[in-house]
Amino acid sequence: MNQYGVSEEQAYSEFQKQIENGWVNINQECLRPIAVPMPILDGVASLTRAADVFYKEQDEYTDVGKAMKNYITHFFINPIT
Repeated sequence: MNQYGVSEEQAYSEFQKQIENGWVNINQECLRPIAVPMPILDGVASLTRAADVFYKEQDEYTDVGKAMKNYITHFFINPIT
């Protein structure tokens, strides 16, 4: 931030724009897979979704909090069948 002379809010806003553009690109490629086979796109999309859950609000991967414990409980212990 200091290198480019921007505030923390401006940097955060730019990161959010880049993340949104990344999701748009992933979704577009999954809708019309031409250059990359669909199984590869599925893997990339799944990994991206997992990273989004782990790091959306805070680092839930390193510091497992209540939210991550709830995700694990809902997905693996009490799944919808």
